[in-house]
Amino acid sequence: MVFGIRAVIEAIDSGKEIESLFVQRGLGGELFKELKTLLLDRGISYQQVPVEKLDRITKKNHQGVIAVISPIIYQKIEDVIPAIYEQGKVPLILMLDGITDVRNLGAIARTAACAGVDAIIVPSKGSAEINPDAIKTSAGALYKIAVCRHESLAHITKFLQESGLQVVACTEKTDDTIYKPDFTVPTAIVMGAEDTGISDNIIRHADYLAKIPMFGDIASLNVSVSAGVIIYEAIRQRFK
Repeated sequence: MVFGIRAVIEAIDSGKEIESLFVQRGLGGELFKELKTLLLDRGISYQQVPVEKLDRITKKNHQGVIAVISPIIYQKIEDVIPAIYEQGKVPLILMLDGITDVRNLGAIARTAACAGVDAIIVPSKGSAEINPDAIKTSAGALYKIAVCRHESLAHITKFLQESGLQVVACTEKTDDTIYKPDFTVPTAIVMGAEDTGISDNIIRHADYLAKIPMFGDIASLNVSVSAGVIIYEAIRQRFK
């Protein structure tokens, strides 16, 4: 953690990745204006919270600002995709829409790394933090796989399609199963939160909707298990 307005400004200026940023409600002053301008320029979002929450995080003089530094360096999918093509590979990307549980994120990253997935895309807001619990659950995979964080997954969906990837959304809102799409072509697989699923704007623009067939009395799988099932269907097709 980094706390104090000037310390946070210096951390951002030095290139540190900010995982989350907490700002006291009603905070003002010239120095804070400087921080706000920097956050706007760098596209860094923050949460406004009561001072009591900041005081629970640290007893030191936080000046109304606490930043949590990410243990990884985020990449841009706009840079990752061309690099994959340049290596002569067929891209396989995983996009996580609204996965907020750090252990699910870690487990998915572990499976993705084992399967050779090229990158994971998460939203800037509404996603699990990449913290020590996530790193531990991933067995270190989050250090090894490219993780890309972007403001709008809908915008990234369009970019992926323009880059030659099909977008396959794993959802119950279809009669088609995961065995229908051809995963041997460049593909981005989208997984959504267990309670809310994939955002409607991504569902509307996906090239394929696919579900995992269910035959037992339990109607759903944990999202990390679901991700493993569809990722390895893609690997099965490519392995053949």
